[in-house]
Amino acid sequence: MKRFYTAESVTEGHPDKLCDLIADSILDECLKGDPEARVACEVLATKGTVLLAGEITSKYEPDVLAVAEDVVEKVGYQAGEILFDALIHQQSPDIAQGVQNSMESRKQHVAGEEWKMGAGDQGVMTGYACSETKQFLPLPVVLAHRIVRELSACRISEYIRGLLPDGKAQITVEYEDGKPVRLDTVIVSCQHAEEKSQKDLEREIRQKVLRLALRLLPPDEDTRILINPSGKFVVGGLDADTGLTGRKLMVDCYGSIAPHGGGAFSGKDATKVDRSGAYMARYIAKNMVAAGLAEKCLVSLAYAIGVAEPTSIMVETFGTGKVSNEVLVKLVREFFDLRPYGLIKMLNLIQPIYRQTAAYGHFGREQFPWEKVDRAEELRAAAGLK
Repeated sequence: MKRFYTAESVTEGHPDKLCDLIADSILDECLKGDPEARVACEVLATKGTVLLAGEITSKYEPDVLAVAEDVVEKVGYQAGEILFDALIHQQSPDIAQGVQNSMESRKQHVAGEEWKMGAGDQGVMTGYACSETKQFLPLPVVLAHRIVRELSACRISEYIRGLLPDGKAQITVEYEDGKPVRLDTVIVSCQHAEEKSQKDLEREIRQKVLRLALRLLPPDEDTRILINPSGKFVVGGLDADTGLTGRKLMVDCYGSIAPHGGGAFSGKDATKVDRSGAYMARYIAKNMVAAGLAEKCLVSLAYAIGVAEPTSIMVETFGTGKVSNEVLVKLVREFFDLRPYGLIKMLNLIQPIYRQTAAYGHFGREQFPWEKVDRAEELRAAAGLK
């Protein structure tokens, strides 16, 4: 049976991604001075204005406006042409007391450091992994990120002259019996200088970006390749669009193949389980697939604000599991501490590493602790597989 799956990615100069980069850069600056900082930073960016808002409770509070200006300049825009403003306050004391003193420790008098911390929010977090690429990600996701990374590299190095920071790519892959078999559609939209000819731009994108980025699944004679299909793309970035944190959730995760719980990542410290819970769910799913327990694995975790233990754990393997989903849930409970304190400790989430996550996806890059497969052998042995 044929199916078509699509994934999108955007460059760091896309207005939404620019906002994510600013938010995570502010978080990193707070964590450098105070690893226990509580941060929930949102950013709105539009023509001539960048507005920072949210909560910061930290022993060290950075100059958030200077951080934002630095990000904007490094991405390739002129910070001197933009008005920066901030509306920052401290975390609500009602939320803070639930994070610092969980329901279990308050009402059930459960002792131990690992029980003190409650979840910083409620919600459902999902993690996904599959065996079709070495990154344990769906192939359309990998290809889309590769295109925009190459696009940005060509702009920064001037390997392609006349490129500007804003851009995006979209990939549709045809699957047959659950396996990727051909590249159906490639779309690239990239901002460029006025003097850049459309003919030269298309030729250079094909030769210098797509040829390298699509080596895993090269286009065939029937693949549709659309480059700047709307025509010229001179006016871009904040002059053409409004950016907002958390508006590229599927770019951050798994494209159209896996569901998303709805919680955004960028600008949030690890007590916010919509970030740390999603990282742990990915860590579990990836180790399950690396252990050979399934070819595809979706892990869902649900939390209540102020409560340490998740309210539900679900594992789905889409008929590819070597053992039942119920057995996999038991293995999750045995090998992974899903309380917020456990998430943070197991994945070392108090490091200032978050700016690196903001562009080109939060998953599939080995430098992040949730991408390790260090529990795979234990899981395999516990499941009774040789």
